[in-house]
Amino acid sequence: MERSKYWIAIVFFGLLALSLRESNKIDVYNSYINNRMSVWKSVIDQLNNQSDKSNELRLELLNYQYGYIGWCLGNERKEEALIYLKLAEQNVKLLEAKKFDPSLINGYKSALYGFRIALSKFSAPFIGPKSSDCAKLAVKLDPNQPFGYIQMGNVQFHMPPLFGGSKTEAIGYYLKAKDLMDKKENEIHGDWNYLSLLVTIAQAYELTNDNAKAKLMYEEILKFEPGFTWVRDELYPQLVEKLKK
Repeated sequence: MERSKYWIAIVFFGLLALSLRESNKIDVYNSYINNRMSVWKSVIDQLNNQSDKSNELRLELLNYQYGYIGWCLGNERKEEALIYLKLAEQNVKLLEAKKFDPSLINGYKSALYGFRIALSKFSAPFIGPKSSDCAKLAVKLDPNQPFGYIQMGNVQFHMPPLFGGSKTEAIGYYLKAKDLMDKKENEIHGDWNYLSLLVTIAQAYELTNDNAKAKLMYEEILKFEPGFTWVRDELYPQLVEKLKK
């Protein structure tokens, strides 16, 4: 009887943890499509304050930190970005020490190096190669993991052509990541990472003057998620106006 109660408790708390993780995912996704980043920040802070995090929960937290740091940098909130970057770096170290999902962790290391460069351009010659090496290792460790290709794309996109950067090559990596994510259709719905990748691809097309493909990508985004306010109200209308000129 006692053993039955023990297993019932394990199942109950296991299901509760899964339910909470799904709730966090939904909250972050909705905050992303509705541009309510205060909700995203609240999820991060709540998870960060939890004690005894499992590796899976810490990885989930790291993903949300990664997205929030990127948003902070894109909105000139560098001091806040640095606060969350340091927390993310701690999570990377802890997960790396436990040898948890080495491909993903190297992908995050690449991304965090990139954020360091965004905070201080002078660090690029020293940190840039580290970011590139981690992205390459992420892909090598798991060629079917999209995140490594996203970071390979980011490295190529932001690296000056003089040092081997190529926006065209970057788009190729982004499309490879999209192809891998599209193969897991049941996982991409409600995933902010997927929408973020699509926006990255569309903006990369715009920045390489391939506006026709950018328009098609924005339309694909809105077909997938009609309520994505950033694309619906800003990015897509701005491109349409540009094409009229």
